[in-house]
Amino acid sequence: MDDREILERVNALVAEEHQLESRHAGEGLSPDERNRLTEVEVALDQCWDLLRQRRARRNAGLDPNEAEVRPATTVERYRQ
Repeated sequence: MDDREILERVNALVAEEHQLESRHAGEGLSPDERNRLTEVEVALDQCWDLLRQRRARRNAGLDPNEAEVRPATTVERYRQ
């Protein structure tokens, strides 16, 4: 997956996140929707992490294609 594809995925996930968040404004989400929102948030974190890895590798003169998606347990521990 190249940078453009990652950013396209980010945009799609952000659109889904906004749709979920606004769907039941003031009412709250169903359990399935809450679970999906959590999945979307984790996938977004993984995409941003992958993009940062690729950029860092490129800046260091390394192959950005060797960057890998890290597990949710890793990216969810990062401090914002």
